[in-house]
Formats: sequence, structure tokens, C-alpha cells
Amino acid sequence: MSGASKTFRSKIEQLGLFVVLALGLSVNVCVAQDADDPVAVFNQAQRLHEKGDLAAAILLYEKAIKIMPEFPEAEYQHAAALLSIGKVADAEQGFRRASALRTDWTLALTSLGSVLVQEAKYSDAEPILTKAIELDGQNFPALLAMADLRLKTNVAAAVLNDLLTKIREVSTKASPPASVWTARAALERALNRTSEARTSIDKALAIDPKNKFTIAQSADIALSDGDIDRAAADAGLLEKISPGSDTPTLIKARILAHEGKVDEAVKLLNSAGTPSPEVVALKAKLTTAVSRTPAELETQLQANPKDPAILGNLCTQFRKDDPAKALDFCRRAAEAEPSNINHAVGFAAALVQSKQFDQAVVILMKIIKIIPENWTAHANLATALFQLKRYAEARTEFEWLTVRQPKSPAAYYFLAIAHDQLEEYLDAMANYQQYVRLADPVQNKLELEKVNLRLPLLQKLVKDGKGKKN
Repeated sequence: MSGASKTFRSKIEQLGLFVVLALGLSVNVCVAQDADDPVAVFNQAQRLHEKGDLAAAILLYEKAIKIMPEFPEAEYQHAAALLSIGKVADAEQGFRRASALRTDWTLALTSLGSVLVQEAKYSDAEPILTKAIELDGQNFPALLAMADLRLKTNVAAAVLNDLLTKIREVSTKASPPASVWTARAALERALNRTSEARTSIDKALAIDPKNKFTIAQSADIALSDGDIDRAAADAGLLEKISPGSDTPTLIKARILAHEGKVDEAVKLLNSAGTPSPEVVALKAKLTTAVSRTPAELETQLQANPKDPAILGNLCTQFRKDDPAKALDFCRRAAEAEPSNINHAVGFAAALVQSKQFDQAVVILMKIIKIIPENWTAHANLATALFQLKRYAEARTEFEWLTVRQPKSPAAYYFLAIAHDQLEEYLDAMANYQQYVRLADPVQNKLELEKVNLRLPLLQKLVKDGKGKKN
């Protein structure tokens, strides 16, 4: 969870920057000249810090500390500036000195604990963060750093539950930041409360829709739910927000692997410039997986016919080339592990691919009752209803998809056809026009030609007052 550490560090920097001015300085210094006055030097450093001139600010913080060695505020801000330029070890020492000089200062304790978590010094971080939380139970940066620590050290469920209770309490206060909801979602996921985690992540995104770590968490939850459409949308958004990051590549590779395209996933990971440890780990995992051919998996299944992992893998691998065979494996995986909604989503998708639309509708409606925000389930349900010519119901599903995926041309295209079939010509025309605006002129050439032929006829029908009102 390196993204989590960056989030916590950023939050601490935001809280710490210029906080000293608000706290006031209990310093009794006879001021002869500003150059020899530690408070004046410190204030000058603060102004440079605020302007982003970190190098100059660091030098002045050091000067203030040299004039007055017991200056916790200067130690803290000096450490915060060092952290901003990536000098984590030096920042740790600065936060240690600040918290030693003022032992009950929760801001310094929290910053120190967070940096120690970032450095994987978990045993050192735990008592410091515990003290910060004991001093201030509403200290959300400390709670978030503790959540990061707990998740990285694989503690017992009871410990996670206790921390989740504290973070839930903070999240009910007025205007909690997105990071609180994100940490809450991470704990809920660790406790297998996926539906609750999705709700928490959506609340975090509503507060800060461009938070990279939150979007990455959203993609993780989507993949665990078999919600490939949502995960792909999250990856696309991350590419725009953070084009140089490995995270979108990791998500796309996991999507390809989920679809049984393991070779393509490995190829995508190989295209990464300097691979991160996460890329290396996923590549190793996929390289091992790709060596397990369908024939080998079926042999393993003979020895353990109810293994949900093998069944789920076969469900995915056969879905493209042999939908009927995939369907059987998907069904058996769902029966072997009914609590794993991913198998149910895969089974329903296999039913749609096998054109067993009636059965797919029944299962997909049940899935959506359990996980109402699963985009993939809604997309498959919309497709099945459309193929069954249940256009009014399909219209509802495609409308749902256009709200969640406003840049997806396909949803508008089928929504327009549904309106058209229902003789809702004005709505059909509006959605066809939106499709024309979004569609790729090369990839969607045939559909665009059909739409451009249909639009003049619809305009005439609307002008003549024909059609129903939706």
C-alpha cells in the first residue's frame, strides 16, 4: 500500500504546514536583531516554505534551531520540509526530536508514526501512533497511519474491527476528508465486507474524485467483485490523472488476466519502463499461472473437483473459445464458493456469452440486489434484456450505465435503440447524437453510418409530433 503511505504523508504535511503560527510560540527571547532572533528566522523560513522554496526554508529552519536548540516547532517544520523533498530518514530524525521536546504534541507524534510506517518500521510506529490516538481519539491522520500499519502487518480480525469502529466514528463527524473513507474501505475489504467497502469508496470519490489512491482502491474492489467495467473505467481515469504511474498498468494487466488473457497481461507488464516491485510481483505470479494450461488445470481438477480457484480459472480460460464448457466451470465455481460474488458474475457473463439470456437475467438481478453498484453486472443485464427485446427494462439499465460511464459511447448507442424501439423518438434522437459525439470514427464506422441514416428520419417523426413521451 505505498499509495496509502503517500496519502498519509500528504495529509500530515497539509496539517503541519504553518500550524506552528496558530499554536503560538512560548519563547522568551530578547530580540536584538532579526538575524539573531530564532522566532524571526523561523517565521522567514515559514514564508519561504509556503512559497515552495523548500531548499531556502530548510536552511533557515536549521539556522533557527542552531540559535535555539530546543525549538520543537522549528524541528517539526524542518522535518516536514525534508519529507517533501524525499529525505525520509532525515525527516524521521526531525520528527523524533520534535516529539521528544514536546512529548504530548499529537501532530509530531502522528508525523513520526506515519514516517515509520512508510519505512516499514512497524514495531517502532505502533506505540507512537497508539499514544497519538490516546491523546486525541479524533486524530484522523494517526488513525489512517494506524490503519496502514494494521493492514500491512496482517493482524487479527478483532484488532481490525476495533480500529474500524474508531474510524467509523470519525467518518460520521462533519465533513470528514476522503482519506478517512478510503481507510475505512480498506479495513472493510480486509474484513470481507465488500459491499460496505464499495459504499465507503464511493463516498471518498464523491469528496475527492481525483484521489489516486482512492481510485486504485475502487479498482481493487471492482476486480474482487468481478466488475471489469468499473475496474477498466478506474484504470482509464488513473491514466489521465497520473500518466507515469504503474497503477493503471497493474489494473489493466489484472483485467486481462481475469479475462483469461494472461499472455497479453504479461506482455503489458513487460512494456513498463522501470518496473516497480508491484509490477515485478504480479508478473511473476502471472508467469507461473500461464504455465498452467487448461489441460493441466483439468487434470488438477480431477484430484480436487470442488476447488473454486481451479474452477474459476477454467471458467475464465474457456469463456472465449468454448462458452458452453466455460459455463459449466463457472456454475461449479459459484456452487463451490457461493460467498465469492466474482464466480456468480462470471457465471452470469458466461450465460450471456452462451446466449442463455433468460437465465442470465434471473442471476444478474440477484447479483445486483447484493452489489447494486456492480457496473459489469448492469452491463450484462442490459445486454440480456436488450437481446430479449425487453426494451423498457433494458432502457433503465442503459440509463444507469450512462450516468456511471458518461464517456462510454456504447451505452448511449443501445439506449438510443431502446428508446427508438419504444417509439420514444425525441429521447432516441438525443442519445444517438450523444453517441455520434463520443464514438470513434474508425472503430465505430458501421454504427455511425446507421445512426446518421436514422437521425433525419427521427427528426421528421419528432417534427410531425409522432412517438411516445418517456
